[in-house]
Amino acid sequence: MAEIKVPTLGESVSEATVAQWLKKEGDQVKADEPIVELETDKVTLEVNAPADGVISKIVAQEGDSVEVDALLGEISAGEASNDSSSNAKSEEKEEPKQSSDTKSESKDEGSNDSDDDKKAMPAARKMMEENNLSSDDIKGTGKDGRILKEDVQKFLDEGGQKKSEGSSASSSQPQKTTLSGPSRDAGEREEKVRMSRLRQRIAERLKDAQNTAAMLTTFNEVDMSAVMDLRKEYKDSFEKKHGTKLGFMSFFVKAAIQALKEFPAVNAEISGTDIIYKNYYDIGVAVSTPQGLVVPVLRDADEKSFADVEGGIVDLGKKARDGKLSMDEMTGGTFTITNGGIFGSVLSTPILNAPQSGILGMHNITQRPVVMPDGSIQARPMMYLALSYDHRIVDGREAVSFLVRIKQAIEDPQRLLLDV
Repeated sequence: MAEIKVPTLGESVSEATVAQWLKKEGDQVKADEPIVELETDKVTLEVNAPADGVISKIVAQEGDSVEVDALLGEISAGEASNDSSSNAKSEEKEEPKQSSDTKSESKDEGSNDSDDDKKAMPAARKMMEENNLSSDDIKGTGKDGRILKEDVQKFLDEGGQKKSEGSSASSSQPQKTTLSGPSRDAGEREEKVRMSRLRQRIAERLKDAQNTAAMLTTFNEVDMSAVMDLRKEYKDSFEKKHGTKLGFMSFFVKAAIQALKEFPAVNAEISGTDIIYKNYYDIGVAVSTPQGLVVPVLRDADEKSFADVEGGIVDLGKKARDGKLSMDEMTGGTFTITNGGIFGSVLSTPILNAPQSGILGMHNITQRPVVMPDGSIQARPMMYLALSYDHRIVDGREAVSFLVRIKQAIEDPQRLLLDV
């Protein structure tokens, strides 16, 4: 017998939540095959089977909190037994003969339950059951096509209903959720769902940042014309040579590093009564995932080319959305960049990613009238920038000057090449 245990979760992480069993008791598994997903306050990780065999016992159920080295289940040697199918056949012989329609309906219901278990996350599955939906009704956007709670809610908000199973079923059951349908029962107006461990940790860290740091935000705006013209001219040749698209983020990463070198306090952190200045530049890039916001870290970004930065961000973003980030890829950043513009944000005040002392917020690019040096008024592609900083170690003059340096580098990208 082999024991399935909670692996080491990473530095400062001692507890996890059982998010989903990918296998059930009695299933045949092979060594190193993913069998259960655990969710920590930083990442979601898969636990693989320690040996070939059959899952004989599941100890920790979905939603349970487990510590490092805790027993999740057991695997017995051998192959999956056919006893259940044999028993089913014998029971079928003993039971009164059913009509073909009844047997077919029973078979369909069983297969749908099994299918939902495999495709839907626990919260989504509960919502589907309450609304009489199956996994065939909803398109999943989670990992491997799994259905998330947000997918079910979106389906219902758009007036979706369970696919018709026949005229009699359709006529006997009222539509539960439509835009013009009857008002819902009181019990359907609210749903209480336990926060995921990742969401709990996000809430704790953001509130802790507000309570601990003397956080202040300064703003500026940048004309994106030069960068957009540069991208337009070289995007095809850049992608052809490097195999990745030339985006805006690499320009802002490089501009931020240049500014961080000039104003090292923004790249520092407080430790007790000491200030720790970082002589390296590990840039965190905020990524939105179905599970919540995560900030993977691009290591030694100052030593990377534009192509390396773009490729690294794409790789980290994909890992984040697939739940494949390692603990090392989530820790140790010195400065963070977040781009709310991809969701249409025009202006916001980002919250510090503690213990860092600065975070840069990018926003949507919009055409706005701008007075040019010659006095003319032109429509220019403008972006608001926001720098939130810890006023305990970063003075207002430094923060404003830092943001001005980024503005200068973006409006005149040659500065990034000449390091001026």
